[in-house]
Amino acid sequence: MASSHQASDKKETQKVPRKRVRLLYENRVSLYSLIVALPGIVVSGVLIWLQHWSTESKLTLCLVEWFVWWVLALALHEQTIRPLQTLANVVAGLREEDYSFRAREATIDDALGELSLEVNALADLLAERRIRAIEATALLRRVVEEIDAPLFAFDPERVLRLVNPAGEKLLQQSAARLLGRTAEDIGMADGLNAANESLVAVPANSSSARWLVRQSNFREKGVPHTLVVLSDVSRALREEERSAWRKLIRVLGHELNNSLTPIKSIAGSLSSRLADTELDPEHRRDFERGLAIIEARSASLNRFLQAYRQLAQMPPPAIKKVPLLPIVERVAFLETRLPVTISRGPDVTLMVDPDQIEQMLINLVRNAVEAALEPSVSSDVLHQSGDEPRVTLNWLVDDSSVVLTVDDNGPGLSNPANAFVPFYTTKPSGSGIGLALSRQIAEMHGGSIELFNLNGKGGCQVRVRLPHNFAESA
Repeated sequence: MASSHQASDKKETQKVPRKRVRLLYENRVSLYSLIVALPGIVVSGVLIWLQHWSTESKLTLCLVEWFVWWVLALALHEQTIRPLQTLANVVAGLREEDYSFRAREATIDDALGELSLEVNALADLLAERRIRAIEATALLRRVVEEIDAPLFAFDPERVLRLVNPAGEKLLQQSAARLLGRTAEDIGMADGLNAANESLVAVPANSSSARWLVRQSNFREKGVPHTLVVLSDVSRALREEERSAWRKLIRVLGHELNNSLTPIKSIAGSLSSRLADTELDPEHRRDFERGLAIIEARSASLNRFLQAYRQLAQMPPPAIKKVPLLPIVERVAFLETRLPVTISRGPDVTLMVDPDQIEQMLINLVRNAVEAALEPSVSSDVLHQSGDEPRVTLNWLVDDSSVVLTVDDNGPGLSNPANAFVPFYTTKPSGSGIGLALSRQIAEMHGGSIELFNLNGKGGCQVRVRLPHNFAESA
C-alpha cells in the first residue's frame, strides 16, 4: 500500500510543471551590460597588478576602473530601458484614448527612432479618427434632433433606448420619462409590431393621425436594436380622400342637377296650371301640397349639392397681410344666437387668405354655438355648475405657430373619429361639410385643426394651428 501511494505521489509530482524563474527585462539588461564589460575589467585588473606600483595605487586604479564600469553599465541600462518605458506609456495612453503622449527622440535611420516615429504616427492617426468620430456622432445627434419624423430605437427586450424631440412631441412626454420603458408602456407596441412600410395609428388611441412605419436593424456594442421611423401621411391620405370626394361630387352633382332642374320646373308648371283645372277642393289641396313638397325638396337638394361643391371647388388661398383681431371680431359679430366671448391674445398680423380664414372661423364658431345650445345638454347640469351656454374664441403665439382656439361647454364629441369625414353629421339639419371644409382651409395654409373633449369641464375645444411662415408678429 505504501509503495502504491508513493508511486501515485511521484506521478502527481511529475505532472505539475515547474514554473521557470526568469529575470525581469531590466535586470537582464543590467546583467548583460556588466557581463559584456567583465572580461575587459578582469584583464585590465590583472595588468594593473603586474605593474611595479604600490599596492595603494593598484587598489585605487582598480576601484576607479570598477566605478567607471558600473557607471557605464547604468548608462547603458538607462539608454535601453527609458525609451521602451516611454513607448509603453504612449501605447497605454492610446489604449486609454489619451492621445496627448508622444515618444521623444523620434528620428529617421535609427531603429528605436523609427519605432517612435511609427508610434507617434499611430497616435496622430487615432487622434484624427477620434475627432472625426466625435464630429460624426455630434452631426448624427443633431440630425436626429432636428428631423421632423419621430424616431425610436428599441433593444431586444422592447425597451426604448433612443427617442428624438419629434418622438417626444408625438407621445407628449419627455425623453427622461420615456427612456427605459417598454413599447407597451409608452403606446408604441403597434408601431414596433407593424410590418415595414405599413400604416398605423400612433399613439394607439389616436384615430386621426396615420403614420407610415419604417423599420431597420442596427447593433450597438454587439446588441441588436430595432430602429422605428414614423412618417406622417395623414395629410397625403386626406388629400387623396378629398380628390376622391371631388370626383364623386362632380359626377353626382352633374347627374342630380340634370334631374332636379326639370323636376323643379315641371312641378312649378303643374302648380300654375292647377288654377285652370276643375278639381274638387280636397283633390286640389292634395295636388298643391304634393307639388309644393316636390318643388321645395328639389330646391333643398339643389342647395345641398351646391354646399358640397365647395369641397371640390375650393380655390387656392390668396395670401394677404391682415391683422387677426378684426377677423375674429367680425366672426363674433355675425353670430347672433349666442354671445361669443373674445379672450384677446397678442396682436398678430397673419399672411393668409382673409376670406378663407374668416369662413373657417365662421364654421367653427357656428358648430360651437350649436353644441352649446344643444337640447341634449341637461339643464340640471348647467344649473349645478352655475354655467350658461357659452363660446369663447382665443389665440396665442408660441415658438412655432399661431394657435386659435374655439371653446364651448356643450356635450362634447361622441365620435371624434368621424368628425372630419365629409357628409357625416349628427345634426338633423347639418350638411357634414363644415369641419371638413375648415380643415381643408387650414391645411391649404400649412396649418392643422384638432378637436379635443375638455375632460372634467365638459364641452369641446377646436384648435387651429398656423405655422410662422404664414404669420408674423405685429
